Amino acid sequence: MSEPTAAIEYAQNHQEEILEDLKDLLSIPSISTLPEHEEDITRAAEWIAERMKNMGAENVRLMPTARHPVIYGEWSGAGADAPTLLLYGHYDVQPVDPIDEWQSDPFKPELRDGNLYARGASDMKGQLIAHFKAIEALQQTSGLPVNFKFMIEGEEEIGSPNLQAYIQANKELLQADLCLNSDSGILSEDQPAITVGLRGLTYFEIRLQGQHADLHSGTFGGVVDNPALVIARLMAGMKDEQGHITLPGFYDDVRELTAHDREMLPDLSDEWWKEKAGAKDRARPCPPHL
Repeated sequence: MSEPTAAIEYAQNHQEEILEDLKDLLSIPSISTLPEHEEDITRAAEWIAERMKNMGAENVRLMPTARHPVIYGEWSGAGADAPTLLLYGHYDVQPVDPIDEWQSDPFKPELRDGNLYARGASDMKGQLIAHFKAIEALQQTSGLPVNFKFMIEGEEEIGSPNLQAYIQANKELLQADLCLNSDSGILSEDQPAITVGLRGLTYFEIRLQGQHADLHSGTFGGVVDNPALVIARLMAGMKDEQGHITLPGFYDDVRELTAHDREMLPDLSDEWWKEKAGAKDRARPCPPHL
């Protein structure tokens, strides 16, 4: 039996146990945005730390930050010469409002039509359990060719405000050959995806000073610009009809996609994009630089 086949068979044979572990973690309302859930945040962190110890991780600890702790641990069973993979994850979840949109209690996991419904099931307690159980399955069958370090935070849903300071303070501790972050998605039930890049965010505020007071539209409407329309034109002008961003210098440091890059990208049709977005039609073709 091949190595991955043996591990997969182990996981399948322990499916019920794995599911119960996931349900147990999902039952903890570790909502990072609400102060009343501080104890739940700690409980979730302790739960994960205990599971990491159960699979043989060493030096497991809850490392404090200015807000919620980071769970750190190591597994070095592959030996000193093996590469080390740093596994990132987060144990906090978003609030559940509006609660009346839920068909079941968000913190009482429920199976419906083969899917498990609960807050955090796919973002990202489900991924954490998948990683932990994959490691366990390999440990119990063919063994692991890599060592692991774990960095599981509790502030991702509030923008990870203390993660950068934590990483800077623990650079040597976190040294690894590769970092794995599965806080993403898949294209369909039978089509996994590897995320190689994500869009960044830039926040800014624009203040536009127009006339000194409200003006009568019947008198001034055809002569004086409405500040709301000026702002709308400004925002619309940030992209052209082909989807290119028009801000000067925006593409100066953007790496061009190679032919190999494009070949590796999935061939997703317009119909796929429309279905996923719930849109009737696409307003324009996909920009050539994407």
